[in-house]
Amino acid sequence: MGVLGKMEVEVDIKCSGDVFHQLWGTKPHHICSITPHKIQGCQVHEGDFGQPGSIVLWNYSLEGENCTAKVIVEAIEEENKLVRFKMIEGSILKEYKSFTTTLQVVDKAEITAVKWTVEFEKFDDYGPYPNKIMDFIIAITRDIEAHHLKD
Repeated sequence: MGVLGKMEVEVDIKCSGDVFHQLWGTKPHHICSITPHKIQGCQVHEGDFGQPGSIVLWNYSLEGENCTAKVIVEAIEEENKLVRFKMIEGSILKEYKSFTTTLQVVDKAEITAVKWTVEFEKFDDYGPYPNKIMDFIIAITRDIEAHHLKD
């Protein structure tokens, strides 16, 4: 059995948190036009955008490498402003036995944060932690924020 892990990061943002929830939950294909140097494609393979149980294929670049991620949308919760994706195929599963990403908008007193949680199972004790993936997620969050602050 591998090692189970969980990493979280909260990124304070200056734009509306609803933008993030809506983008990732119902319009993820729009993210490609916001950050094309990181995410090049988003296609629904089964179901519909915005529906739990749908299967979505992402094409992205991580540290100069072209990668794919086929995910199942496990949850879209309007009341909690939460979206969860579970990886079912793709580049990340070469390094991890399982990988789930959750995005949640957290409204604080004067600011809003986007909380990202990755839960993973490493193949063994010596496998890598997903630090480069967390850096990638933070960079995408900043790109989306900058795009919406321009509008």
